[in-house]
Amino acid sequence: MQNTIRIIGIDPGLRRTGWGVIDTLGNSLRFVASGTVTSDGDMDLASRLCQLHDGLADIVHSYKPDEAAVEQTFVNKDAVATLKLGQARGIAMLVPARAGLPVAEYAPNAVKKAVIGVGHGEKRQIHMMLKILMPKAEFKGDDAADALAIAICHAHNRGANRMRQAALAG
Repeated sequence: MQNTIRIIGIDPGLRRTGWGVIDTLGNSLRFVASGTVTSDGDMDLASRLCQLHDGLADIVHSYKPDEAAVEQTFVNKDAVATLKLGQARGIAMLVPARAGLPVAEYAPNAVKKAVIGVGHGEKRQIHMMLKILMPKAEFKGDDAADALAIAICHAHNRGANRMRQAALAG
């Protein structure tokens, strides 16, 4: 007998961190909620990271996911922006880990491939496929949509991840 698994997908960003929660049972996906945690750009970096932490912690506490998935950082040409994104990503991984959740990581191309079938695509394609995969899905903006896509990617890959971890442990 299978149990429903609740997954939170997190799209890290210093200004806006998207989050999306889905339930998965076998191959079926059900939209639960999505949104964006924001930080105040007028505040210092440490305060902004605290805002992201507290916002995500509230989401994890409210929706009680079983597993988490976070998008991996891509390297930009601007080293300072990449470093700040990495710090926001650290918060995105820390919050679910501190809540006792396993945290998986996925490259942006893997997320796109899981949702739209190819590793490169536009935001509107992701939005369209989210509505096809989960007709009741509601998301405002690209960050929340990306977070739902990350959760879907994890739903499709979680079995393979568990077998890989078991092989490494055994």
